[in-house]
Amino acid sequence: MIRKMSALAHKMNNIRLKNKLIISFVLVVFVPVLIVGIYLTAAFRQNVLDQATQQITSNVERIKKQTADRIKMPIEISDKLLVDNRLTNIVNTQYQTAFDVVQAFWNYTDFKDYLHLYSEIYSIRFYTTNDTILENWEFLKVTDEISQADWYRQAMEMDGIHWMYVSDETKNNEKVLSLVRKISFPVYRTSGVLVIGINQQELNAMLDQETFDTMIVDHSGNMIAAKNRDWIGHGVSELKSGQNLADMNEGTHEFKFEGHPSKVVIENLTPASSRNGLRIVSVFPIESIVSGANRISMNGLGIILLSLLIALIMIYAISAILAKRMLVLNKDLNKVAMGDLTVISDISGHDEIGVLSKQFNNMVVSIRGLMEEVKESHQQQAQLQLRQREIKLKMMASQINPHFLFNALESIRMKAHIKGEKELSSIVSKLGKMIRRSLEVGMRSIPLKAELEMVRCYLEIQSFRYGNERLTFKLEIDEQATMTVMPPLIIQPLIENAVVHGLESIAAGGCVHLSVGVHEEMMVVEVRDNGIGIEKERMRQINESLHDMEEAEEYRIGLRNVHQRLIMLYGEGSGLRIVSEPGSGTCISFMIPMGGHLSE
Repeated sequence: MIRKMSALAHKMNNIRLKNKLIISFVLVVFVPVLIVGIYLTAAFRQNVLDQATQQITSNVERIKKQTADRIKMPIEISDKLLVDNRLTNIVNTQYQTAFDVVQAFWNYTDFKDYLHLYSEIYSIRFYTTNDTILENWEFLKVTDEISQADWYRQAMEMDGIHWMYVSDETKNNEKVLSLVRKISFPVYRTSGVLVIGINQQELNAMLDQETFDTMIVDHSGNMIAAKNRDWIGHGVSELKSGQNLADMNEGTHEFKFEGHPSKVVIENLTPASSRNGLRIVSVFPIESIVSGANRISMNGLGIILLSLLIALIMIYAISAILAKRMLVLNKDLNKVAMGDLTVISDISGHDEIGVLSKQFNNMVVSIRGLMEEVKESHQQQAQLQLRQREIKLKMMASQINPHFLFNALESIRMKAHIKGEKELSSIVSKLGKMIRRSLEVGMRSIPLKAELEMVRCYLEIQSFRYGNERLTFKLEIDEQATMTVMPPLIIQPLIENAVVHGLESIAAGGCVHLSVGVHEEMMVVEVRDNGIGIEKERMRQINESLHDMEEAEEYRIGLRNVHQRLIMLYGEGSGLRIVSEPGSGTCISFMIPMGGHLSE
């Protein structure tokens, strides 16, 4: 935490004073006031929306109660007819003549009476299987078509009241909400279906005064009444986003309806003795409720922003005055930086900037005095550097000549061979070859065969040093590539990196695998080891160092040198590719053109 605060303070030190004042105003005043304004605006908007939702919920409750009142009488009538002996007799009598049927109908006027007494009832009809009865729009025979209808089958299969959106064949097949109920006659072992249609105008009248889209939906999703008359008779799922509406449970929900963010209030109505019920649904767009609140909120935010803008202009003016005085002092400092020690700052005032001006003048006087001391110190330093150069030349002269070292190794090899130390003689010989190759590094290009000879010498020396049980190597060379011309010391540093850094910590079983192949006129070189691998963070540092000219770590210098030489000679596509997993070894590869000419 302290480190983060320190870093933040360091960043603030790089910002101009004028900008610091403006940033401070924005952070301390502008942002908090704006946050409070936005919060109050959102709270006000939500409060308006909640009040509207509560009002709509009350309206839905009222419509639910009114709907229950309108279907209450049909329920009571069906309860009476369920035990009405006169209905039982008229339905189950086997009539001998048509006159008997007409006379029975003439004496039974209950259906007509109910229609005249209760405005909420649109029609009453009874479906019977009595073949001797005549149809008169009140008593109808059950045809094959009717017996296959869903409403008839459901009524016959399950006792109780069913509320369905049924076509009324006595009213030009007009669809209306209907009470459908099976009435059984146990004595005669017969039954029939009573259908009482609800007055559609009564239902629509309840919804005409509603502010928002409100509808009454049956259990199948049919809109049997709605404020928007065009919706009546259609399924809820036919509306845009209506499928979501059809799947919602009772309560208040928020969703997108007809492409607008909306709220919906749903209330279920399941009358007594009913197998299913109705749903009262009211949908209102949120924007229509909160538009007024949004307008007031925007006006409030506008006033807040205007006030903050005026304050920002005042802060800017004050900061500009302070910045101007600081700029004058900065110009005087620049003159001193350019070597003019005759500058005198004339900034007036006793504030912090005025005090800095006086301290500046004192500093210039002190610098003049120090200049003389610097001259003397410079002369002494020049003499010291001259002596250091002389020492360096002497040290360079005392270095061992590499040719002398090679000749000495050759003498050692001969004596070892004469004394029968063939293995030691072979190793010294290979070491001599390596030294000779190092002396010949100035050559512009060499065949791959010569580079591989140096690699083999190095690996055999290291194998002798570590022992075969600790280090083995494998060379797989495509003969087509052996005469390919390439710069010297390209593969050997990669082999050395694998041995020194990949297998240094391996106690036994270390292996270095070099493969050189040809693929589509390109020579592909791959150096692989089964060593300790490289951690991800370390791998990232190595990849960055390949392009870093100032990197100091020795093994990165070797890889970087090879990488940059390959790119310089063959282009970006020929650079090193390094793949490694911790504990699984490392693979370094590159590709160069077959038989290509090196850049001069």
